[in-house]
Amino acid sequence: MSFPNSLRAHLRYGWRLRSFLSHTISLEEARATVEQRIAAREANFLRIVERSVFGFRRSPYLPLLKLAGCELGDIGNMVRSRGLESTLVALRAAGVYVSFEEFKGRAPIVRNGKLIPIKSQDFDNPHLGEYYRAETGGTTGAASQVAIDLDHLADYAPHMRLTEHAHRIFDTPTAIWYGVLPDGTGLQSVLLGSRFGHIAARWFSPNRSGGVRRQFATRFVVGMARLAGRRIPYPEPLGLERAATLAHWAADTVKAKGACLIRTHVSKALRLCIAARDEGLDLTGTTFFGGGEPPTPAKVRWITQTGARWIPMYWLTEAGCVGQGCARPADDNDVHFFKDGLALIEYPRKVPGLSDLEVDAFHFTTLFSSAPRILLNVESDDYGVVEKRSCGCALESYGFTDHLRDIHSFSKLTAEGVTLVGSEMIRILEEVLPARFGGSPLDYQLAEEEDERGFTRLTLLVSPRVALADEGAAIDAVLQALDRIATDADRSIWRQAQTLRVRRQEPIWTGRGKLMPLHLMKKRN
Repeated sequence: MSFPNSLRAHLRYGWRLRSFLSHTISLEEARATVEQRIAAREANFLRIVERSVFGFRRSPYLPLLKLAGCELGDIGNMVRSRGLESTLVALRAAGVYVSFEEFKGRAPIVRNGKLIPIKSQDFDNPHLGEYYRAETGGTTGAASQVAIDLDHLADYAPHMRLTEHAHRIFDTPTAIWYGVLPDGTGLQSVLLGSRFGHIAARWFSPNRSGGVRRQFATRFVVGMARLAGRRIPYPEPLGLERAATLAHWAADTVKAKGACLIRTHVSKALRLCIAARDEGLDLTGTTFFGGGEPPTPAKVRWITQTGARWIPMYWLTEAGCVGQGCARPADDNDVHFFKDGLALIEYPRKVPGLSDLEVDAFHFTTLFSSAPRILLNVESDDYGVVEKRSCGCALESYGFTDHLRDIHSFSKLTAEGVTLVGSEMIRILEEVLPARFGGSPLDYQLAEEEDERGFTRLTLLVSPRVALADEGAAIDAVLQALDRIATDADRSIWRQAQTLRVRRQEPIWTGRGKLMPLHLMKKRN
């Protein structure tokens, strides 16, 4: 984009930003908005299908619907007679869906022997207004770009307002530890809070630069918000190695104000809590709130040992916020599903590389016309428990009666014909190894890489801080702990092929400041 066009786009976005920030959502308005949208779920779905699927000639869903012999009127009739979720299940059974690998561009869409050519941008919402583009985290592959649309943020602001009320954290002094553009998480977080009147006091960014244009875009949005009367903070560089700085801010804020809130990813929250422990700081009164990676039991346990608490958020960059933490949770990742913005069905699928293992994968469908991408039975790589449960927390009273919990990814690592399901390896990395050799869940990571001959190797990265006297003992501990998913024959093959090895180095963090227990590395030369 040329400089004059870029400047005009910035000015248009700035003008819309003033309108976005001109109205503050009250608790009563947030509740009324959600109730109205829940009542209109089926109508909103049909409107999107008519406008953004049948009304968009490049829609990747049109050829799928054609192969299934399904017209717009057929979908309307099914929704009215069966209901929304039953209609989506019927469409999924007829081949109207997009698998996780297809959506990520890792596999072509083939139905009934027919190849359906698509491009990634074909999933983009064709009716968005002015927006910036941000990158997804890329934790399960290459990062992709999605739009940061102000209307979409406005649609999700009621969710955030209601969640903060349920957890009694509204008006709590807040810091954000998210990156600047092209990581859109920080910008979305400060703008969302501003929309319902909870403006962060500090914004710390782990990534120092996204390039000159990205730096300008970030500061431009903050400047325009300030001109509109919202004193949102400019981002301050704070690398991961300086987590103690934010730990001291939290302790000082709790001492002065009685409580504080930090929005960040769970691995950065854990890093901060470890720094607080090393500094002798008590974080009682501190609440961490965030998503972007699984809040595993081991990570949450380390966080809460400092006196802090954790509130999970389940967010898909392409779709928006799936759910936020229950105030009376059944486990560490128990969230109320925001069914006014998305529809969810489960459908069986085989885990790649494990022909005898099947999971009920989540499939999401867009209900907000402002969504950055149009989803119609798009499979994520997640599965878990979906249930209606009376928890008694405020989010239930707002109409969010569906819970998602015990959420796992079916992503895997494969070597010598043996596949590891991610959730099992996470237990070993975050619980078994720290208990046996010391350290924390931040000190171990499993990386899949190709060696110089092209063989797949699984490298156990162990932080040099861990006093590991015998690397072979670490390998033995992993193999022994795999007894729930690997046979003696499997472990024997791995030993013969020397598939698992140890490397003493710090685990690898993503550019967004996340630590994923399972990491895919580039081929080593």
